[in-house]
Amino acid sequence: MLARNHEVEKALRTVISIEKHFNRWFHYPIVFLNDEDWDPEFVSTMNETVSGGAKFEVIPKEEWGFPANINQDRAREAINRQGQQGVLYGGLESYHHMCRFYSGKFYTLKALKEYKWYWRIEPDVEFYCALTYDPFVEMAKHEKVYGFTVALPKEPATCPGLFRAVADWKEEQDYRTTELWKAMVSPSWLPWPIRKMMSGLGHRDGRGDGWNLCHYWSNFEIASLDFFRSNAYQDLFERLDERGGFYEERWGDAPVHSLALAMLLDSHKVHHFEDIGYRHDWYFQCPANAPGGQLLQSEVLGAAAFEVREEREDGIGCRCECDGSRTRNHASYCLNRLTQPNKSRRLGTLGWVRSWWA
Repeated sequence: MLARNHEVEKALRTVISIEKHFNRWFHYPIVFLNDEDWDPEFVSTMNETVSGGAKFEVIPKEEWGFPANINQDRAREAINRQGQQGVLYGGLESYHHMCRFYSGKFYTLKALKEYKWYWRIEPDVEFYCALTYDPFVEMAKHEKVYGFTVALPKEPATCPGLFRAVADWKEEQDYRTTELWKAMVSPSWLPWPIRKMMSGLGHRDGRGDGWNLCHYWSNFEIASLDFFRSNAYQDLFERLDERGGFYEERWGDAPVHSLALAMLLDSHKVHHFEDIGYRHDWYFQCPANAPGGQLLQSEVLGAAAFEVREEREDGIGCRCECDGSRTRNHASYCLNRLTQPNKSRRLGTLGWVRSWWA
């Protein structure tokens, strides 16, 4: 968890929630990261709450902030300009640092060297369902690399040049086009050479094809650190860092991760945790309870603080604390696009249109 000292109450809500629904059975440690020295109150509060032990790390100065190759005055001018233009979080210098950090420097931290997997959590997050299996073990067993809960379209104004930068790198490295990459790209219907002229627009590659802006929401990630530490991913990050888009624009870590995964992985390596109930900000995913799947007699899970909710025939959740009437509160278009390569049945045109409003 990346957090600041003043976020102790929000961080505590998250820790209480993940302990209740998962970690009280598995007792994993939680590593807290901050770019400032930790307040003793934060440390004491988390030490009392995390069942697997809490670790408190300060991000080295060289890993948080402007890279050495960037003109800081020009970067700050770009940040101010984004703020004036109303780009989401674009006017916050610390937000740009965070996006760059989570896009590349996070994975090479000395504090994380002993770990092969991570589960990213945020302050002020809620989990709604009991997770009675170990996702790290299951992902390793089934050769998964990345797991997510929510998929959304990216705000266009934050990263108009990102897709072109990644697509150019893909072409230079001669990476094959995966099914997942195809799921993120909307081919241009215009004839040549007009199609080529489209390449000068935002969110387009050199051929004029466009990114549909779909990405995995990185506030929740369960993923392999080895993948993001790999030469292929780190080379891509270094290329993007040299382009300066983390400051000239507001390139987020979520689309960087997503486009890299689509470029480098087969689709079956990415897993949608549709059985995990999760909320961050106003977005949520919460499955209905599975028929006969609440493990009411389990001595290990216990019955404390568990209220039986309605089960539904299409439910897949365990002890979910929502009624299952809505499994999510965001359009399903991007979720359908990014999970479609792993499904045997494809959505028709009408299905895609409906998914924007589902």
